[in-house]
Amino acid sequence: MTGSQAGALLRMVAVDPERAYTRALKTLRRPGAVAVVGVLRAAALAAKELGRPEEGIDFLGQALARADEYEAAQVRMNLVGLLAARGDVQAALAEAERAAGVLRGADADRLAANRACALARAGRLGAAPEVAARALARLRRGDDPFTLCGLLTNLGLAAALRGDLEEAEGTVGEAVAVAREAGMRHQEAMATANLAFVVSRRGDLPRALRLFAAAEPGLAGERIAQTRFDQAETLIQAGLPGEARPTLAAALADAAAHGRHCDAADGMLLLAHAELADGDPERAAQTAERARATFAEQERTGWMLLAEHLVLRARWTSGERSTILLGSAAVTADRLARGGWAEASAEARIIAARVALALRRPAGHLLAPVLDVRGPASLRVAFWHATALERWERHDPRGARAAVWAGLRAAEEHADVFGALDLRARAAGLGAELADLGLRLARSARELLTAEERRRASARRPDASRPHPDPERAAALAELRVLSTEHTVAAARGDVPRALAARLAGAEARLQAGTGRRPASLPDGADGAEPCRADLPDVAAALGDRVLLELVRIGDELHAVTVRDGRPRRHRLCAYEEAGRAVELARFAARRLAEREDDAQAASGLAGAAATLDNLLFGPLARELPDGADLVIAPTGRLHGLPWAAVPSLSERPFTVVPSAHAWLHAALRPPGRGAPLLVAGPGLGHAEREIAALALLYPSARVLGGPAARVETVRDALAGCGLAHVAAHGEFREGNGLFSELRLADGPLLVHDLEEPACVPRTVVLSACDAGRAEGGDAVIGMAGVLLALGASTVIASVTPVLDAATPAFMTAFHTALAKARLSPARALASVPRTPGVQGFLCFGAG
Repeated sequence: MTGSQAGALLRMVAVDPERAYTRALKTLRRPGAVAVVGVLRAAALAAKELGRPEEGIDFLGQALARADEYEAAQVRMNLVGLLAARGDVQAALAEAERAAGVLRGADADRLAANRACALARAGRLGAAPEVAARALARLRRGDDPFTLCGLLTNLGLAAALRGDLEEAEGTVGEAVAVAREAGMRHQEAMATANLAFVVSRRGDLPRALRLFAAAEPGLAGERIAQTRFDQAETLIQAGLPGEARPTLAAALADAAAHGRHCDAADGMLLLAHAELADGDPERAAQTAERARATFAEQERTGWMLLAEHLVLRARWTSGERSTILLGSAAVTADRLARGGWAEASAEARIIAARVALALRRPAGHLLAPVLDVRGPASLRVAFWHATALERWERHDPRGARAAVWAGLRAAEEHADVFGALDLRARAAGLGAELADLGLRLARSARELLTAEERRRASARRPDASRPHPDPERAAALAELRVLSTEHTVAAARGDVPRALAARLAGAEARLQAGTGRRPASLPDGADGAEPCRADLPDVAAALGDRVLLELVRIGDELHAVTVRDGRPRRHRLCAYEEAGRAVELARFAARRLAEREDDAQAASGLAGAAATLDNLLFGPLARELPDGADLVIAPTGRLHGLPWAAVPSLSERPFTVVPSAHAWLHAALRPPGRGAPLLVAGPGLGHAEREIAALALLYPSARVLGGPAARVETVRDALAGCGLAHVAAHGEFREGNGLFSELRLADGPLLVHDLEEPACVPRTVVLSACDAGRAEGGDAVIGMAGVLLALGASTVIASVTPVLDAATPAFMTAFHTALAKARLSPARALASVPRTPGVQGFLCFGAG
């Protein structure tokens, strides 16, 4: 092989490292091969890209033994990158110094690029751009896209780690463009993965996940492992640290097995972040200490600071509030600032300020340097939270409330990038503690209602938004239906094969990952504007004779705001846990009664729990709730699971349950539904066909789907064209992820995920199924009823508990008779029907 052919082999590494590696080895095995140094360099660089740095270093050692002076400098230039990947950063920089006086022209620029990378690995973020500045200008004018792309990527990542995210995105975006124009597929994939990392730091996590997915097919070896680490960080930011931990454990094991000790240390620190975010501060502190020790062994002093910062965060999270922690936080903040870690320094100062406030010491001087720091939403929310507390300590309530609103705006902006409803709910949790402070600072009923509505708004999907159709998502849902049906059959036999369970879990994970990559959609004409929120005059005008009852948890207490005749009033009710325990007792009894209505003990338990809740919740409100007035109830937390109809004060009273006053107003103002009714009977439910047959007599023009015709896609598509839909089917609520709750249809489950697909949903939806009204996410946004309301339904009738199959047809026939014949509103129609114990869980959600 000639020198020019060896050069071509080196360039091939950027496009197809596996092919370059195979060809290099084949060449080296030929007797009398020439240009051996160039071939060995190509083999070494390819081995690095394939995740085998030790093998690459061995190839370069062989090359050094055969090289002349200039070739040896080229080999040392390559050693910089491989030694840094192995964790020998100081050795890498020493090799760069040896080569610096020898290399000329383009090779000198390549050396500068490698040295900048090693400096970034060492945590010397400020030094990397200085080393690369001159080389970058020449590379932009030259014809070496491989080196230019690598240098741009490293500079962009250094900027991201410094906290300059705008510069980072522009620089790494340029690297992607350079690689694409040059046809360097592997380099383009690497740069795209790094762009995903930068974008995730800016908070646009759906876009980051899409970029990761686009990059992964073009990656191999080391690059895939590094991408796994970056994806794990994105999951942590999305509020899914539990999902990030197994990803990190696998990536760490792979990095250690292949000698990528630098990656292993980075991954260990990231694992500590995941453990902390997952509520395990003690383990996080231990992992961070191991990472710090590893960084010390690798002489990566800059990264040691980040590990110390995480230990600091773990101590704060575990509840330590001491003068020792205050001093440690202040010192660590200064050291981080000198090391170029702006965001980490700011967070350390915020911790110092919170500790100072807990110790009743001044904190303004600690927060002042943080004001101009730009960073992720979590940092901005934490800053405004500490600022609010500091202003409150200085007896500045107006300033404290202004800081709360500023922090909640940051949390809302973070949540607004998510199209996936479960991610929105988790992202909204970022400002939960700050929102609680806002509630405690609220003085009047108006302020408390405004603060509570602001808190609830973050978790709710923008009204009337809908993602574009996605063929991959449709395929994932179809696969999931098939596997779910197989799983149900196997479970009925009492024998679920491990392989089937694993395939089902994998299908759910793929669907959830794909959902997470979807951007938030906005209503037509929104153009990115802040979502409209209902203010008190709007709500009061729409209520008319109705009364709004919004329950608010403030710390350990449960409060209420009522709005009647346009006037808001504030009430303290009881301890939150006292009400929560009564709700759980009521739910337990209702589940028992759904199995046997003649269970006297369960009936007594339900009556007792309902009487307790009546006294706790409605006793203090007797004067605010005139007889016969319709109620709009916005529960909070565990009270969303209450079978409200069992409470004596609500017996025969029309009421509707809503996620928030804002959600009720939007549901109430939606136009009337059009199109013939849709009646659906699912399989395996003895009363379903009988129930649907009775309803078909009330709705002669209805489209009826039963038996094999009641398929998921058929039902889903039919929802778009009707004004009222009634589905009688087996229902199952999925604990831990309400978006996998389901209604069982002929070809498998209809999931909450499926409900996001139709072009529109009916104005009124009746779900005659067990647990179809249950939800999670704190404020009933993750569940079938919440999703249907968010996607355009005005009213949903569903049960928050299991129901007695035998009692359901008569109950539903009576309800629809009042709805269709007497022309009552859904809430009044439901209130007019006598209830037996087995159907206590059915509630009206939405407009009512």
